[in-house]
Formats: sequence, structure tokens, C-alpha cells
Amino acid sequence: MKSTIANPSPHPRGSAGPADYEHRSPRFALRAATAEAHARLDGMFSTFNLANKSDYVAFLRAQAPAFLAVEAALDAAAAERVIQGWESRRRSADLLSDLATLAAPAPSPCPLPIFSTDAAVLGAAYVLEGSRLGGAMLVRAVGPGFPTAFLTPGNPADWRAFISLLDERLSSEASLADAVSAALVVFAMFEQCARSQSGAAQP
Repeated sequence: MKSTIANPSPHPRGSAGPADYEHRSPRFALRAATAEAHARLDGMFSTFNLANKSDYVAFLRAQAPAFLAVEAALDAAAAERVIQGWESRRRSADLLSDLATLAAPAPSPCPLPIFSTDAAVLGAAYVLEGSRLGGAMLVRAVGPGFPTAFLTPGNPADWRAFISLLDERLSSEASLADAVSAALVVFAMFEQCARSQSGAAQP
């Protein structure tokens, strides 16, 4: 089922918005504008002991609802028009494969967001592509014999090409604002779905 998700402000109180980062390249502006949300999410996922099977399963299941939804939403937004090699960057099948290998049922995806501009596509993809970089570090902590298709690092050249695309396509304040807003939606989805999956959702 597809539904819209309310976009958090691209520059909530106490944080900076795109205009505050106009002297930086778009990639660094996007990173700075989402740093608080990124750190909060990292803190949530850092509590899992990936060398322990039950924790590793819980980690993957906490990732799955948001990841599957965001990737499907990017497909629906024709991300392949915007991001070269999009099909090879997709990892939903890897995540589902790892869960199946661990005999763990996959949770249902979150409601799909809608990314209506190319800049929003890039902002959402920024979160997923950045998670691949994080996975390159996390995979070292995974217990021996556990499947790691989802966390397996990609080609570093793909990341370099992607951030170059950010600098090229997010050069205006409006496009950067769209990208920041979409990225914050995605971070919020991961946080909300992870809390819900763990039974720790806040009122």
C-alpha cells in the first residue's frame, strides 16, 4: 500500500538548512543537514551484537521494513532515470536472502513514501547508499557463518560516482532542500520502523 509520509522540516530548530551550507558542496551540505538524524539512527543500531545470531536477525529485521519500502519507492519514482546503474545498487533481494538463510521471516515493509522530484530521489538514495558504506564496517562484526549479502561492500567507484552526481544535480537551494527533506523522511522511517519492530515505539 502506498501512502505519503509527512516530511520533517529540512532544517528543524537547532539545525541548519540548505541556505546555511551554500558555501559547501551539495554532498557536504546534505551530510551536515542530516547529521543529527544519522547519529540518532546509528545509536539505535549500535546496540545490536552482530556476532550473536538472535541479535543479527533482529538487526536485519529492524532494517527491513524501511529499507524495502524506500527501495520500492525509488523504483516507483524511476530512480534508474536519475542514478546510473540503479538496478545494480538495489539490495532488497540481498536483505531478504539473508533473512531466509537465517530462517527468519521478513517483516512487512513500511508504507511507501513518494519521491516526486529527481532531487528527492537523490536525497533518499543518499541514505541507502550511505548505509552501504556503513555496512562495509559492520560486516566485520558479523558472526562466522552468518550470511552477509546485505552488508557486503559495493564498488567504491559507485559511491564516488554517486556523490559526484549529488554535486552536479543539487546545485540550487531548492533542489538541495528537496534532497534534505527526502533524506530526513528516510531516516525517520528507519527510526520509526526499527522502534516498532523492537516494540519500543514511542507514543
